[in-house]
Amino acid sequence: MFLALRELQHAKLRYLLIGFIMVLISWLVLFVTGLAQGLSSDNASSIQNMKADYLILQEESDQRINRSILTDEIWREIQRHPAGDHASPLGVHMNTLTKEGSTAKFDAAFFAIDMASMMAPKVVEGTMINNTDAEHVMADRSLKDDGYRLGDRIVDQATGAAFTIAAFTEGQSFSHAPVIHLNFEGWKALQPSGSQQGTIYNAVALNGSPEQMDALAQDISGIEIITKSEALQGIPGFQEEQGSLVMMIVFLFVIAAFVLAVFFYVITIQKMNQFGVLKAIGAGTGYLVRNLIFQVLTLTVVSLAISIGLTYGVSLLIAGAVPFSLTPSVVLLCSLLFLAVSLMGSLLSLYRVIKIDAIEAIGRAA
Repeated sequence: MFLALRELQHAKLRYLLIGFIMVLISWLVLFVTGLAQGLSSDNASSIQNMKADYLILQEESDQRINRSILTDEIWREIQRHPAGDHASPLGVHMNTLTKEGSTAKFDAAFFAIDMASMMAPKVVEGTMINNTDAEHVMADRSLKDDGYRLGDRIVDQATGAAFTIAAFTEGQSFSHAPVIHLNFEGWKALQPSGSQQGTIYNAVALNGSPEQMDALAQDISGIEIITKSEALQGIPGFQEEQGSLVMMIVFLFVIAAFVLAVFFYVITIQKMNQFGVLKAIGAGTGYLVRNLIFQVLTLTVVSLAISIGLTYGVSLLIAGAVPFSLTPSVVLLCSLLFLAVSLMGSLLSLYRVIKIDAIEAIGRAA
């Protein structure tokens, strides 16, 4: 690739400008991708990290957990069904809370679960609570970042129920609010006073085959069974938020393809005479094509390396202020897509190189 390297060295300013634009585009792609992942996690990490494949909701609840109401009777029917051996109920209650002795308010989602089931989250600090202690809860560690500590008392504004934080969990948020896990003894304190229906659940989580789920849906009336992915789409604002960001990312890739195509095409047109002379003295078309591809890949790889470094650098600066998450697998996928887009953008230039007529080019050069 002697020719490609010599040209990169000779026309430094031209290729630096192209590289700078590629850095900006790839940096923006990675940053928006990280923002999309971060917002997705901030909106639904409690569902994403749930160790269940399916959720049972009330029929016609539009796949929204907070709209679903399942009674004790339905829960007992699910337990008796062969497909419900490892089912676990879930209660969800969104509300505003305060710290005892303070007027500062914050929004949170109460998740009532069986602490001995697959629904129990991983504790990163403190002690896991049991199924009998109604006074203690486990809170997402984002509350710790906001100044809450183990032993603090929090009060539900709607019911006046007070709980003590016994542990902190990680990666537990719902609808952009931290999740507070409690057992069903504590859940009773959040139920409407005077309720005659017994314990009310919002969903039942379970694992199983599609055939088992079909049988369960047919045998028990008044329910619908959805996948975890469908449950994510049912979270208010999740689909719209992610759809907007994904559309931005797609447009950025399309813009990158067009920008690179124009830049390399203009440069190729400017070098038509030189390519013709090289062909006339024996340089093969394959050699010229390989040099052009090498230039494109070199610029793209260097630009990606710089943009990845910038993205992670910015993520450190905005940590805690903006929901941002960029895993190595996503970085690799975006990088491969950007490489593919760069090669696609160079196809028009490659076509011109292949079609160069040496005699005609020498005539123009003379």
